[in-house]
Amino acid sequence: MKHRSSGQGVTRRRFLQAAGAALAAPYMITSTALGGEGRPSASERIVMGGIGMGGRGSGDLRGFIRFSETQVVAVCDVSKAARDRFKAHVDKTYGDDGCATYNDFRDILDRGDLDAVMVATPDHWHAIITIEACRRGIDVFCEKPLSLTVREGRAMVEAAQRYGRVFSSGSQRVAGDHGRLARYVDSGAIGRVKEAYVNVGGPPRPCGLGGEPIPDGFDWEMWLGPAPWQPYHPFRCGRAFGLSGKGWRTWRDYSGGMMTDWGGHIFGAAMYALRLDETGPVEVIPPDGKDYPLLTYVFASGVRIYHADGKIKGRLKFVGTDGEAPGPSRKAPDARSTLRAYKGAGGLPGDFLHCIRTRQRPFRDVEYGHRVATVCHLGNIAYQLNRRLKWDPVKEDIIGDPEAARMLDRPKRSPWRI
Repeated sequence: MKHRSSGQGVTRRRFLQAAGAALAAPYMITSTALGGEGRPSASERIVMGGIGMGGRGSGDLRGFIRFSETQVVAVCDVSKAARDRFKAHVDKTYGDDGCATYNDFRDILDRGDLDAVMVATPDHWHAIITIEACRRGIDVFCEKPLSLTVREGRAMVEAAQRYGRVFSSGSQRVAGDHGRLARYVDSGAIGRVKEAYVNVGGPPRPCGLGGEPIPDGFDWEMWLGPAPWQPYHPFRCGRAFGLSGKGWRTWRDYSGGMMTDWGGHIFGAAMYALRLDETGPVEVIPPDGKDYPLLTYVFASGVRIYHADGKIKGRLKFVGTDGEAPGPSRKAPDARSTLRAYKGAGGLPGDFLHCIRTRQRPFRDVEYGHRVATVCHLGNIAYQLNRRLKWDPVKEDIIGDPEAARMLDRPKRSPWRI
């Protein structure tokens, strides 16, 4: 089902008939290829690959493989153990040994038969991999946070638009956990919303860990990629969540910390509910211990969003002229709302697959993912510099502060570039 335009959806068979072409890579006939029992034949399936097969990536791809309309044909990871482990799962699912494995993301993207790819690498790889996928005409499901920097995020939006790609940012908690609350708030039930409180962890920090021997079957050089060179340490690249110092989310070279990680979900839900997820704040104010006890985002409408970081119960709270709407979100009264919703069936992955076929804009379109990530990045910059930032959400630039503006991007280690 290889798409090469942003027009109406076409099947792989119709595309190949129209183009008079053959697949660029051999396609093996397996025991599931002819379909049956409600499963489409191979020529009608969405052919997928996965890049980054750690905990989140393997979970995402397991979700996609459950859809009868998909066919996972290849996986990529710098850890041989991780890619071999998921290959075994794919082969067991399909009853064959056809799932290919790759160490280098360029090799899986160059296969020529992928309709879509799931990207769940550490954050510092998201932009390069997904832009290269777009250039090859491959639709992208990229885990949140969308990017490592603001400039990377805008480059990802532009690539998806230039090459006509369906691009979904993985943030299932926006609608899955907080959709009901968002609809309630959007319905006007608490009047005009003045404030929202987002309860997620804080920024990353520099890493001063020493070096240890690189394990067999682990490509440390490829894991680092565009990040500054540092010696291998298991806590640099560990999968631990949070800011414990035992996982890559702790470190500034690879991640925006919990501000971007959980922030992708909860800032995303706040901006979705308030219809702010195609814009941004006009000012970001770090806490000063007096007038601004919390990091504060001020939007042109006057709405303020606060980074609560443990100061409220639950993940998200809204304050309006007629009351409050705190979590847990699923207990909010159901309400009528015109907020956008998932297309198709099957949650966030089902929405993405539906949009691959129809060429519609997915629920967590790349622009939404970028705007939410930008809010999180700006918060990290304000924390790091400990001063106010004036932000132009149209030009996407920091006003009157050249030092802060330089932090909207960062250099990449050769030979990697966007």
